[in-house]
Amino acid sequence: MIWEYIAAAGIGFAITYLFGKVLIPYLRKLKFGQKILEIGPKWHMGKQGTPTMGGIMFILGSGIAAIFTGIPYMLQGDLRHIIVFLFAAAFGVIGFIDDYAKIMKKKNQGLTAIQKLLLQLTSAAVFLSLLRMLGDLNPALYIPFFDITVNLGWIPYLVIMLLAIVGTVNAVNLTDGVDGLATSVTLPVVLVFAIIGAYMAFSTVGIFASALFGALCAFLIYNFNPAKVFMGDTGSLFLGGAVCGMAFAFDMPLVLLLMGVVYIAEALSVILQVLFFKITHGKRLFKMSPIHHHFEMSGWNEKKICAVFMTVSAIGALVGFASIMGKLF
Repeated sequence: MIWEYIAAAGIGFAITYLFGKVLIPYLRKLKFGQKILEIGPKWHMGKQGTPTMGGIMFILGSGIAAIFTGIPYMLQGDLRHIIVFLFAAAFGVIGFIDDYAKIMKKKNQGLTAIQKLLLQLTSAAVFLSLLRMLGDLNPALYIPFFDITVNLGWIPYLVIMLLAIVGTVNAVNLTDGVDGLATSVTLPVVLVFAIIGAYMAFSTVGIFASALFGALCAFLIYNFNPAKVFMGDTGSLFLGGAVCGMAFAFDMPLVLLLMGVVYIAEALSVILQVLFFKITHGKRLFKMSPIHHHFEMSGWNEKKICAVFMTVSAIGALVGFASIMGKLF
């Protein structure tokens, strides 16, 4: 199994890296550049016009690698990696539509909030329904650390999990705010998911996690500061869908509270900023939100932000792994 995981990561890396050599110049030729908001840090204006929608690179890289490496399991009827990939890809398509609309409108506003929400809820509902139909989902929620399950009943479970998926996906999207951040923060998460896949004998889900890990490593070469390409909503929504998809495929969605600690902090910082602004009639809790911008405005450079946030993400991922030891052994 370990060689399959290494192969998936290697193929994902190679395809993503080589595809980047072609895609980035093509996006630049099409003038598919990022529009930078004036309300952001002023030094970000230098990023104006950097090619976006680069998430296509690791979407294709991870998908092709996972499918190719997982062929023996697919022949045996195990399609869980395909289901997770297609679920993540559905969110990637939503992000692609949003990115494309922004480019065509030549402003940083694509789909409306309602349009995004409806599309995301629909994708999540289809995914959960498919897992339930295949017998890979049940309303007994696994509680990390305590090694117990709590039966919520189908309706409460589905409602809560629909909101959890949409919330997590958009939290990942918020994390994509400085060069390489969403990529580097997600690397430890998918690596630990690959390890979980090996322990649980969920080979295909682990193969997809490994493929995505390799693809993200290659993408980071282009995305690290100073970024040659941005992933756009195409990539960040795909990553959110991938992280959620793997957690549900392993039937342990609550582990996201630990493994996704950075995503949660980013989302909470936005919520707290808005609430504090309204309550105090104009005062700000942070210099800017999401919280990575607060540290940026405090003098941290983008490389330091990535290094610190990736470290926190790695700690959260390891704690998440430790929390489910009872289910693994």
